[in-house]
Amino acid sequence: MLLGPVLVLLLLGGAGPASAHAALASTDPGDGTVLRRAPAHVTLTFSESVGLRDDSFRVLDPGGHRVHTGEAGRADGRADTARVALPGELGEGTYTVAWRVVSADSHPVSGAFTFSVGKPSQAAAPVDTGPTEDPLTAGLHKTARYLSYLAVALLVGTAAFVALCRPPDPAPLRRTLVAAWWTLLAATVALLVLRAPYEAGTGPSAALDPAALGDTLTTRPGVLLLVRLGLLVPAALYLVHAARTARADRRGRRRPPLTAVVGAVLAVGLALTWAAAEHASAGPQVPVAMTSSVLHLLATAVWLGGLVALLTTLRSARPAPDATTVARFSRTAFTAVTVLVVTGVYQSW
Repeated sequence: MLLGPVLVLLLLGGAGPASAHAALASTDPGDGTVLRRAPAHVTLTFSESVGLRDDSFRVLDPGGHRVHTGEAGRADGRADTARVALPGELGEGTYTVAWRVVSADSHPVSGAFTFSVGKPSQAAAPVDTGPTEDPLTAGLHKTARYLSYLAVALLVGTAAFVALCRPPDPAPLRRTLVAAWWTLLAATVALLVLRAPYEAGTGPSAALDPAALGDTLTTRPGVLLLVRLGLLVPAALYLVHAARTARADRRGRRRPPLTAVVGAVLAVGLALTWAAAEHASAGPQVPVAMTSSVLHLLATAVWLGGLVALLTTLRSARPAPDATTVARFSRTAFTAVTVLVVTGVYQSW
């Protein structure tokens, strides 16, 4: 009963401090600064790469009226910055800048600060930065995210168990594989349609907006979710083929090595759709961080997903469990845990 929660915790807990959301590092002009002349731009710098939205900036004048600005962009092409151009003439007084961006893990981050031109106003214009997230949308998004991790672990781990540990009768594992495949499909679709309202802090009904879905598909995380859906098609074909080769293996035929290679490629591809969409692709040492993230996810899947497969196999074994299968899993699990510890230590830096 505890395997599911433990699996999710280990999958999500290995990133350590690297999993924190993007934080605002500095602003130009600085918060509370009094300038002699109006600035040409407002620039924000964050602790990691951030995604921009059409409503990333709202600048309010001393009277609380919205200032017409240019489109949100980058400063010097840096992905960890957000910049917006201001009109040529700004009157005297205090201006409020409300901002909203999306961190590398798709979590929306928002805030506000002020600067003054000439001399400060007696009171800055009040600004509502809006909710960072809608509770219902955030709950649904989080549930889909956890289910996708759990499903990929069971899918990859069970398939790896069949390929590496070669249980005498893999038939009892088919139900696990089918359930994991369908769960991953449903969770990925949910993440895709919920991404736009989750970023905007709106209710789940906004997921029905075709324009919002179209905007999601223009972002890297959206494209990667679409790639994940695409990979599930060959993954299903692979599982069907692997089941047939497993039956042939029971009859004494040698299993084609290409089957294992194709399975490994599909597993790495699925893991990359997580690594390329989250913190590993946004921080320093991107190639090393992404490799570590992929290995961490796969090692967790092979270990804990394989453990679920082993327990299922032992429970259905008649008349007695196969000791060879258990020994093979012990060696596989030891390797997976070693990789898990090494990558976990790296990600905690």
